[in-house]
Amino acid sequence: MAGTRRPIGLTLEDRARDCYWTRMNFDDALRLVREIGETEPIAIVNSINPDRIEGQKTASFEVIDVLGDAPNIHILPVGNAGNISAYWKGYREFHQLGKSSRLPRMIGFQAAGSAPIYHGKVVENPETIATAIRIGNPASWQGAKNAVAESNGHIDKVTDEEILAAYTLIARSEGIFVEPACAAPLAGLRKCVEREMIPEGSLVTATMTGHGLKDPDTAISAAGISPTVVEPTKEAVAKVLGL
Repeated sequence: MAGTRRPIGLTLEDRARDCYWTRMNFDDALRLVREIGETEPIAIVNSINPDRIEGQKTASFEVIDVLGDAPNIHILPVGNAGNISAYWKGYREFHQLGKSSRLPRMIGFQAAGSAPIYHGKVVENPETIATAIRIGNPASWQGAKNAVAESNGHIDKVTDEEILAAYTLIARSEGIFVEPACAAPLAGLRKCVEREMIPEGSLVTATMTGHGLKDPDTAISAAGISPTVVEPTKEAVAKVLGL
């Protein structure tokens, strides 16, 4: 069966969602490509594909290799929930092989307007500035539930305001440019610290999963500036720079 299906680099749900003639959210797009994948010679490479999870889990191997052990706590953004499911799978496998002395608590943060796992029910019309996690019915919902239950972790939520505060903080203080969805774990980490949920001396990992250039409009808006548009010529650019 695998030999007859053609994987594509850009996931079909991305293509379906981004077509200008469609009016759908991520959940609609995923439903559509699942239907297409059942009848057409195309392999869906979203996290519903077990090979996708197998690839993603290796990121936890790298974390252990770099740190020398698993962290005490690992915080991730949760949209479709593939990452938290995959990281947990990798941590368990390396622990079973004796490559780490412990398993981390897995903590996932969803956007407040798109938090189906936190609320325990599908969100029909998810809304958040963090478009990458604007998902109302995660494909890896059960995987995420297993990860937090087995690791004594939890799923929480952060508001768009908290996400944007973390988004600008990490850019200004560390020079790291992430998309809004990837600021959710940092916003969540701040919330955990404020609530005194992290024991002193804990080794904490927070995964930032996407580059800020995936969402340049938010960067422009958060910076509070209006870009100057010029013709793509040396003379035009020099003029606006006052050269």
